[in-house]
Amino acid sequence: MPLTMGELRKAMNSELKTSVLPILREHFFKGSFPHFRRSRGNGIDLLTFQFDKYGGGFVIEIARCAADGITTHWGRHIPPSKVCAWDVNDRQRITPQRGSGRDKWFRFDQGNLKEAALSLLDHLPMAEAWWQNHNA
Repeated sequence: MPLTMGELRKAMNSELKTSVLPILREHFFKGSFPHFRRSRGNGIDLLTFQFDKYGGGFVIEIARCAADGITTHWGRHIPPSKVCAWDVNDRQRITPQRGSGRDKWFRFDQGNLKEAALSLLDHLPMAEAWWQNHNA
């Protein structure tokens, strides 16, 4: 019997934690799934996993903020230990960069969990370059 979308998502979360999280830790990221942050220089590099609301795919969103966190336009301060990429307006979506629509997601709905996780690792240099070129 095939996995339900919920079971598949749990399996993908597990695969990302197994295959990708150790690499993020090697690159000094802290936090817990799906939100990670890394203090560097005068700012914080942010990385958040976002899943396709229809299931079967994910992307990562990256951003950078000041070392003391951010203050929203309505005045709420989000400290460095809590800020995530979704809190920042200037952010970048990292995708497999092929096709359009559903193909712009790292797909795992055909059971290719490890392949989806490992293909994300090929795109981390793009994220590193973006962080290098964005001031907090």
